[in-house]
Amino acid sequence: MKNVTVAVCNTHSEAEKVVKDLNESGFNMKKLSIIGKDYHEEDKVIGFYNTGDRMANWGKAGAFWGGIWGLIFGAGLFLIPGVGPIVMAGPIVSSLIGAMEGAIVVGGLSALGGALFSIGIPKDSVLKFESALKADKYLVLATGTEEDIERAKNIMELTVADVTTHNNEKELV
Repeated sequence: MKNVTVAVCNTHSEAEKVVKDLNESGFNMKKLSIIGKDYHEEDKVIGFYNTGDRMANWGKAGAFWGGIWGLIFGAGLFLIPGVGPIVMAGPIVSSLIGAMEGAIVVGGLSALGGALFSIGIPKDSVLKFESALKADKYLVLATGTEEDIERAKNIMELTVADVTTHNNEKELV
């Protein structure tokens, strides 16, 4: 089981502040992931496509996701049954793809739930985080050594009240 700290952010501004604070503190951005669902009806079609090294036609949350893409490695847009369209960046993308390819099903969890479970998040917390995403909140996940996640937790708690750390077998809240 891996070590992971998860911040549940109420807005994209809050999530962006957490990511920027972690980046400015020197946290290894390759160990950071973000997941969000912020695509409501708009007047025009929202398209997501790769044009070289950038994405085009973001929609309402474009400035937010554009900034995040510049900091965090790996990104994708997925339609998760029961959750809806999810945009994510960071190592969690590989975990989700692995969960989809391997058809990981853990006690009725979605592919996203399987990905979260595979990085060390217990099932009860997975359900909490999926509910947060359904409510249009954002998850910022930091993985690493015990020291990495404790440092990330301390930084995240400066902005976000809902931060949970899963450290091997024990859970710290």
